[in-house]
Formats: sequence, C-alpha cells, structure tokens
Amino acid sequence: RKEFVDLYVNYVFNESIQKPFEDFRKGFLRGCPARKWKMFLPEQLQIVLQGHTKFDWRLLEKNVMYSQYEKLDRTIRNFWIVFHKLPEEKKKMFLAFLSGSDQISGYGLEHFQFSIADPQVENPDELYPWANTCSRILFLPR
Repeated sequence: RKEFVDLYVNYVFNESIQKPFEDFRKGFLRGCPARKWKMFLPEQLQIVLQGHTKFDWRLLEKNVMYSQYEKLDRTIRNFWIVFHKLPEEKKKMFLAFLSGSDQISGYGLEHFQFSIADPQVENPDELYPWANTCSRILFLPR
C-alpha cells in the first residue's frame, strides 16, 4: 500500500503536470530570462513577483494626497478612524477597491500614493464612495 500511495502521489504531483509545467516554464522564461532572476534572493523575488503582503497602514495614511479636502476635515478624520478599526482583510479589500489589487508592488507603501477627492456634488448623502483605480483616486462625498 505504501508503494502504491508513493507512486500515486508522485504521479499526481510530478508526472501528470510535467508537460503543462514545462510549457509554462518555457513561456515564462521567454519573457523573463532566468539569468535576470539570479540576482534576487528568494525573499526578494517573492516581493518582486507577488508584491508586499504586510502593510504599515499608518504609512498609507501619511502618503495620501487630498483634493478639495484638508487633512483635518471632519470627513477625512472620520474616514481614517473607521479605516484603522477595520480588520486586516477589510483593509486589503479597500486597497483592491482603490487600486485594483490587494497587494502593493515591490516598492512598498512608502511609494504607494493615492488621493482622496471631494466629488463636490449637490447631494453628497445620496452617493457612495467610488474609486478611479487607474489614477488611485477615492471619491469620498462629504
């Protein structure tokens, strides 16, 4: 039985995917030659490919720019109070809502900037916040 299980596991995890994986590897290396990846340590390569997964959310707040708002406006203060009370998963969902991804590129949060803008509409209570993901602008009605 042990030999059967070992052979089966080897087939499922190695032999059955060998051809698709080799095709993927060839395509990947055509666009991203292996010699260029050798300069990275494994942890660095993971950040380059995956982005950062742990965040200093206070740094995100520090780097935000405001349009038609001031940092001390009541709407902005309330936004950050609520944001910092959110669980980590909800904060990442906000990041995805804002930028289209729940991760930050290899540069890190110190280089990630976004804007919070007042859409200056007649009835702000009738609108939900919305985002322009390409420009990383959060439109936050007062």
